[in-house]
Amino acid sequence: MLAIFNKGLVNPPQELYSPASLCSSRKPKLPEEIVKDFVSSNPSNAFTMSFGDSALLACISQGNSYPRQQRLFCGLDGIYCIFLGSLNNLCSLNKQYGLSKGANEAMLIIEAYRTLRDRGPYPAHKVLQDMDGRFGFVVYDSKAGQVFAALGANEGAELFWGIAGDGSVVISDNLEVIKGSCAKSFAPFPLACMFHSEQGLMSFEHPSSKMKALPRIDSEGTMCGANFKVDVHSRIGSMPRVGSEANWALGGSRA
Repeated sequence: MLAIFNKGLVNPPQELYSPASLCSSRKPKLPEEIVKDFVSSNPSNAFTMSFGDSALLACISQGNSYPRQQRLFCGLDGIYCIFLGSLNNLCSLNKQYGLSKGANEAMLIIEAYRTLRDRGPYPAHKVLQDMDGRFGFVVYDSKAGQVFAALGANEGAELFWGIAGDGSVVISDNLEVIKGSCAKSFAPFPLACMFHSEQGLMSFEHPSSKMKALPRIDSEGTMCGANFKVDVHSRIGSMPRVGSEANWALGGSRA
């Protein structure tokens, strides 16, 4: 899967960018080139969805193959989700959110996101803590202009993110896609974490703790985009759950 978001829409951690990208023999690519290369790898099974200059989503369908983990795509009322992996408690969560038994994980994520966005009773970290399985997802709300991404606590699903040549944020489950697209400005998306386009990166297992960036050196000895870890000795300041809808991602996280 592939998701690209304009730098005006998403403000990633500054540490994700590496100045070494400017000096690397392999330069970061522009979004158009990234998508072209992604689709060309499997043109018969690839599809893309563009949202003007703001965002682009792409995925390669499973076809008749049996991939290591399932990839699902769903769109509803201007909200789009690419989901990787599976949830062990999907049935109970579907019941909790009032969905039919046949609803898949991508449908569930959209409904959970809508509940959060529309001022639901639970903070985002609690919603993610309730999900049991190996999963990762990216949500794009085209009406609100918001991005919500997360990676579960269990190893098995992977996401990587980086910075394209024009400053756009690139997210994919394919490490080679990220390496080829972002040069030295990329890193693994941290486990048990979520990213919201306005509230930034945070741990959903430790929502009251700040995230810290750790220097990451590649096999060539070059500084790359940082690894992000929970700083258990820090605390996030109190943020009351009032005001604009942009506060929902931190709702309930108080020091």
